[in-house]
Amino acid sequence: MTKARLLRLSVVLVSIFMILLIIVYWDNVGTAHFYLHTSFSRPHSPGAIPGITAGEDWEALPDVDEFLAKLLSSNLKQNSSSPRKTEQLLVQGSSKPAVSNLEENVRGYDWSTHNDRNSLDQEKLQIERQRTLREFCANSSFTFPTKERSFDDIPNYELNHLIVDDRHGIIYCYVPKVACTNWKRVMIVLSESLLDQGVPYRNPLDIPREHVHNTSTHLTFNKFWRRYGKFSRHLMKIKLKKYTKFLFVRDPFVRLISAFRSKFELENEEFYRRFAIPMLKLYSNHTNLPTSVSEAFGAGLKVTFSDFIQYLLDPRTEKMAPFNEHWRQVYRLCHPCQIDYDFIGKLETLDEDAAYLLQLLKVDRLLRFPPSYRNRTASSWEDNWFAKIPLAWRQQLYKLYEADFVLFGYPKPENLLKD
Repeated sequence: MTKARLLRLSVVLVSIFMILLIIVYWDNVGTAHFYLHTSFSRPHSPGAIPGITAGEDWEALPDVDEFLAKLLSSNLKQNSSSPRKTEQLLVQGSSKPAVSNLEENVRGYDWSTHNDRNSLDQEKLQIERQRTLREFCANSSFTFPTKERSFDDIPNYELNHLIVDDRHGIIYCYVPKVACTNWKRVMIVLSESLLDQGVPYRNPLDIPREHVHNTSTHLTFNKFWRRYGKFSRHLMKIKLKKYTKFLFVRDPFVRLISAFRSKFELENEEFYRRFAIPMLKLYSNHTNLPTSVSEAFGAGLKVTFSDFIQYLLDPRTEKMAPFNEHWRQVYRLCHPCQIDYDFIGKLETLDEDAAYLLQLLKVDRLLRFPPSYRNRTASSWEDNWFAKIPLAWRQQLYKLYEADFVLFGYPKPENLLKD
């Protein structure tokens, strides 16, 4: 009887072991490899570039996490012992993509060569940004929706902005209207997730825009369930613990202005039908609107910035559907109080931050961050854009985006919130 029980137990254990091995093997032969090439993760002391090794302590983990962690460490050692491909310096070869004059004017592409600027003390800057974020996440007197929930409480569909590069051990949370197109291009090059005639892209600027924003191009956390089933959360936690996690943010009001300009000042069929038509009907009392954006623009029917602000403040809006990602708050996209980010970049210091991040990731010899957009939607424009917005609306809007201002160290726009 005892032998039979032991036999059944051994069969169960072997089965579980084989399933886990299959998962690891599948990642090795697929787009998601468990080995790391980055040398930087987790908060670190001043003066030292952070580092991780295959044998470092992973702290106390649940049993399944610990078992997977050991497999991951073993796989890491195995891969680190094998010869690595010679890194080749990639020369930026392509010229700027073709864009219309209108798009050039609104998006503000900057193809000029940037002169060397005064170097920022990036390490101290990162320490300060992370300190601010952690302090307010830990401050019980500062509250906002979803702040107190754990990572396990986050629905799977809300993890769709976390892009994973298993080749280099990187997780990037993309925020629309914060240089995310070019950062997605960088992630495609690093992860080799997209091929051109059978060959991975080497130059970020060669990747067509329509492929960059195709969700099938990227491995994101919300896809883990289909691949790993009930082990998906365990694997997410391991990757969050071991990988370098970064995001880029921007002044929240300036981001809103940028979103309005790119989605409603340019002819965008999808945004016209999904958002502009309801806004024009609800807030501008228009009826019998054209079905196409070109007809609407031809007739002078455009959403105003005032319409857009009313839409954001209208309690009916999110009863219908969550905010679109282009104006959804960063804390809802990237969950900064549940995920401990290693690097916080800002659009206002994009060139310096991008160069420093690529250096820390040890991929600066593989690629360069593409030329950034000129910050045409500048913070100095806020007064003009909000001049016709009633004070009460401005104050409500600030409350709606207050968490993004506070968590990422943006000053309260007092000039907009007082008479």
